Amino acid sequence: MASKAKHRRPKNSPVARGLVTAGTGGAVLAFPLLAATTAQAAPAAHTAASAKVTLTPAAVVQTDTPTTYSVVWGDSLSKIADDFSLSGGWQQLYEDNRDVIGGDPCLIHPGLTLTLGTASASEAPADSAADSAPAEEAAPAAEESTDESASADTAAATTETATTTYADNLDGWIRESLDVMAANGIPGSYEGIHRNIMRESSGDPWAINNWDSNAAAGTPSKGLLQVIDPTFEAYHVPGTSTDSYDPVANITAASNYAADRYGSIDNVNGPY
Repeated sequence: MASKAKHRRPKNSPVARGLVTAGTGGAVLAFPLLAATTAQAAPAAHTAASAKVTLTPAAVVQTDTPTTYSVVWGDSLSKIADDFSLSGGWQQLYEDNRDVIGGDPCLIHPGLTLTLGTASASEAPADSAADSAPAEEAAPAAEESTDESASADTAAATTETATTTYADNLDGWIRESLDVMAANGIPGSYEGIHRNIMRESSGDPWAINNWDSNAAAGTPSKGLLQVIDPTFEAYHVPGTSTDSYDPVANITAASNYAADRYGSIDNVNGPY
């Protein structure tokens, strides 16, 4: 139910979160968090192993390790396939990662590591054993260079992770809650949460309903999604605050309750 009271906004400590991917060649790609129906907490940085070249008197063999990509909020298999121009589109991407994704290609969440493409090997004849000998001597130097590149990519990923934080506002609270929800298998989208918050509290985390039947029973509805204390305690998600006014804890507990009763907070379009 919509609340009548408006109070001050709480001071929450921002929680660091980084969404970083690294592909072959050291390119670092990061995508903005946009509305979608899946999510997950604490995405990790991933660095693709550099290709190593070994030369033999008979042939030159090069093995390319597949690029890995860490899913961020707003991603879908089709979007990832388009962004990386993957052969075979999202269907091939799903087949290559079926064991990681599971039976539903629509359900991917931030932090999930996908393999982009498959390993390939190619051979090229050498002119002679004499020609291959100097190349063998050069191989250690090439390997050292690729190792340094991988280390540089890892350092860059760590730096970006440390400097990325959730905003201390409604947008940041929703995004942080979505990551917690994804980590705990709780469905819900940004749009579904935002729509219900604006109806229930107009975005005021200190809102309280002191006039309805719940209030008369001594358990007034509180917070962004107007949750009564017994419901908050029953559906509280470990790792979030035990204060029902805490924005992230309130959103996450209410979404957990809505998922249990209605299948998802997205299915709630009125008092619940």
